[in-house]
Amino acid sequence: MGSVVFTNGCFDILHPGHIDLLERARALGSKLIVGINSDSSVRAIKGPNRPYLAEKERKQILLALSAVDEVVIFDGLTPNDIIHHIKPDVLVKGGDWPTEEIVGADFVTSYGGKVYSLPLLDGHSSSALVEKIRNDSARSSTLSREDPPSTFTEHTEVLELLVKTGMEAVDSCARLLVSVFDSGNKLLVCGNGGSAADSQHIAAEFVGRFERERRPLPAIALTTDTSALTALANDYDFERVFARQLEALAVKGDCLLAISTSGTSPNVIAAVMAARRVGCKVIGLTGAKGKKMASLCDSVVMVPSERTARIQEAHITIAHYWCEAVDKHLST
Repeated sequence: MGSVVFTNGCFDILHPGHIDLLERARALGSKLIVGINSDSSVRAIKGPNRPYLAEKERKQILLALSAVDEVVIFDGLTPNDIIHHIKPDVLVKGGDWPTEEIVGADFVTSYGGKVYSLPLLDGHSSSALVEKIRNDSARSSTLSREDPPSTFTEHTEVLELLVKTGMEAVDSCARLLVSVFDSGNKLLVCGNGGSAADSQHIAAEFVGRFERERRPLPAIALTTDTSALTALANDYDFERVFARQLEALAVKGDCLLAISTSGTSPNVIAAVMAARRVGCKVIGLTGAKGKKMASLCDSVVMVPSERTARIQEAHITIAHYWCEAVDKHLST
């Protein structure tokens, strides 16, 4: 009986880097199974305008490659469930994913399987291709705006786009929060940089009265106590600060709200992976380019903007909406 290799991705725009990765993955075993995100999960990770190709078309293209033996479509943001079902002998991701950030790695190694982060082929990236197409389109357009939008105008545009394209994700996160509080579990919140202030604000809103009288909810901002953070940072590397706090405070069934405007903050991602190991649910708050963190969460809201200020403003607004949803549920 041969060994089964599993890898996954969106594979929305197939390029030579994908072909190279799939061929090298196939060489590690006798059968390569590729998991691809469904159309709905691609939209959740990469935004409302993706995917460019529907899931059935992406599956058909991959199956035409000699390296690929089987393609399975999954609806979640992560392939965790399908990895547990397949139980591959080898789990593979591209080199932009360190092994400690690969979903399913702990499970595969638990029964003696191998996990590989294979170096990527230089000069090839789906994101770079999309950016090039957009830039070329913008240069060829005759439309232009003489003045950049004001802060208030831009803020309004982002929120209007979020309401138009992102409310399904916002409501999904609200339902997850309600279920966590209903079960008697707690919410832990982390964010670095400007998002540290956001995490304190959000935790305070859940713990406090907010707009109506209710029992205080169990919420902890992992970024609140600066002296504790300093002590932890002295004893452990910076990228493990949030993860260490989560490991000390969280139990199975709790929820981590991970905030990263870029979606690539190493210390926030480390906390996400720690939460997954503990058995916590994970909600992500990020921006338009935060697909890395988004693909590690159980539910995520990607604010349709690349400007840090606009993303952070939207995060606070979303959190207020969640507080209202929780208050409404508790009052029924």
